[in-house]
Amino acid sequence: MATPRSPSIRNLFIAAVLLLLIHGVSCFYLPGVAPEDFEKGDELKVKVNKLTSTKTQLPYSYYSLPFSRPENILDSAENLGEVLRGDRIENSPYVFKMREPQMCSIVGRIKLDAKEAKDFKEKINDEYRVNMILDNLPLVFPIQRQDQESPVVYQMGYHVGLKGQYTASKDEKYFIHNHLAFTVRYHKDMQTDAARIVGFEVKPFSVKHEYEGNWNDKNTRLTTCDPHAKHMVVNSNSPQEVDEGKEIIFTYDIEFQESEVKWASRWDAYLLMSDDQIHWFSIVNSLMIVLFLSGMVAMIMLRTLYRDISKYNELETLEEAQEETGWKLVHGDVFRPPKNSDLLCVYVGTGVQFLGMVVVTMMFAILGFLSPSNRGGLMTAMLLLWVFMGLFAGFASTRLYKMFKGTEWKRIALNTAVMFPATIFALFFVLNALIWGQKSSGAVPFGTMFALVFLWFGISVPLVFVGSYVGFKKPAIEDPVKTNKIPRQIPEQAWYMHPAFSVLIGGILPFGAVFIELFFILTSIWLNQFYYIFGFLFLVFIILLITCAEITIVLCYFQLCSEDYLWWWRSYLTSGSSALYLFLYSTFYFFTKLEITKLVSGVLYFGYMLIVSYAFFVLTGTIGFYACFWFTRLIYSSVKID
Repeated sequence: MATPRSPSIRNLFIAAVLLLLIHGVSCFYLPGVAPEDFEKGDELKVKVNKLTSTKTQLPYSYYSLPFSRPENILDSAENLGEVLRGDRIENSPYVFKMREPQMCSIVGRIKLDAKEAKDFKEKINDEYRVNMILDNLPLVFPIQRQDQESPVVYQMGYHVGLKGQYTASKDEKYFIHNHLAFTVRYHKDMQTDAARIVGFEVKPFSVKHEYEGNWNDKNTRLTTCDPHAKHMVVNSNSPQEVDEGKEIIFTYDIEFQESEVKWASRWDAYLLMSDDQIHWFSIVNSLMIVLFLSGMVAMIMLRTLYRDISKYNELETLEEAQEETGWKLVHGDVFRPPKNSDLLCVYVGTGVQFLGMVVVTMMFAILGFLSPSNRGGLMTAMLLLWVFMGLFAGFASTRLYKMFKGTEWKRIALNTAVMFPATIFALFFVLNALIWGQKSSGAVPFGTMFALVFLWFGISVPLVFVGSYVGFKKPAIEDPVKTNKIPRQIPEQAWYMHPAFSVLIGGILPFGAVFIELFFILTSIWLNQFYYIFGFLFLVFIILLITCAEITIVLCYFQLCSEDYLWWWRSYLTSGSSALYLFLYSTFYFFTKLEITKLVSGVLYFGYMLIVSYAFFVLTGTIGFYACFWFTRLIYSSVKID
């Protein structure tokens, strides 16, 4: 008997789940790193990261351009996800002292040769941005919206330079941002004099610096920017041109501003979606439409099935000698193993592996463990979870294989462990070779490649075999009805029940459930924006599960009613076809939202989206397959069959 506390415990659990979802929607996260307190005068280490461009999607290391350098360039330790993202974090010549403003500090001077000028012009032309990090916070460029009441929007980093024309001249020139006005925001402790950094902003300027006398490194006195004369840089009226033989002097200002924002909330401004109202409206609209359709489909299916089962059982009770009709007619063939059943088992096992990875990753994200301060944490978590979910992949594939009366479980285990990853790895290797050919920092080094191969063959493959062994040792799944020895002939089908047509129709609804969220995900990936509203994503994922299951069950029911019992592969392809629409939508997004013009960048985009679409096919196909598998077993075990 349940104790009197049970309802309250249940209510508390439901309330906790809802609270987590709400927090997930509103950018809930754990800080991920311990806070660091800085006293006045403490040294602040500014680090530089990769140069990024939404036009080329090819990152480059900061020092691939001839910026001023420190005496020794030191690489920061990076996790697997950071390396795969192309991050290259290094120290910089910028030196800050906590809460000690500086004006017109000289970083260094360079004189451009032909190659350096060409490199700068190429990066400016491709709209590359410089990324920096201070106390694990990325550098941002604040942009005030036209609506003054709206919060400030932040863009990651600042442009290397810009293109423009002098007054009364038609020649286009290239100008470099060589003066940076930094603003460091800090939150001061009320009891102590210590402070924590909560913001790192920049306003870049292009200034043709001039100086008195001979150059004397950082002790040179500039006439264009003089702290003694209180002469600050406030505009770019006299910009620094980029050309061969031009002398460029790099300078910076640093200002410290006290902020009310606490350290634990310092990422909120970064994670604020610029179009959150549209996002809310779109998600709620999609949610209501899909839930309404799901309710209608469920109601129709339940009423129709209940009537069918009642009629069939009533006929058996009255022993009426009537010919069987509808889906009951194919009971002797419905569980006949399909063609290429081994391949189906492999794909189902791979789909289970993906499903497990996605669910666990999303739960970690909703609970706030995948902090934005832990760069590359999401990708690292997904890779490790994929590897360890190989246990369930092997179990699922061999369980299905044994039901099909298979005996060579080791072959199935090997195919499950190798086939899908090998396809992805081969495509990834080709794309990586293209990136390497462009000398981009996004190219994965040999050591990281070796680590990926080790995770695959050293951990994932053995776990797949362990899962397969356990799955094959369990008793085979028994069919609810016996299978005839001779296959029944399938009658000619109506045009709308043709496999190709029904499969293509089946993928529309699952895609419709996710395409709005897909826009935001693609924007975060390809336009270098933060995506951290996993509460929305979790709701969309639940909708995706429901729609994949229901549309597959409905079309499977119609197929069986028309006496076509070849449902195994069609159930997988029906919901899996949503991946086709995903790829078509990514093509539409490429031509309407991105400004990619280079061939290599376009190949990279479509290559990576092909990998994503393939993974989505495996995931949604497996959901649809298991829904149909459960459905057919349920209905055929509910009727009396001689």
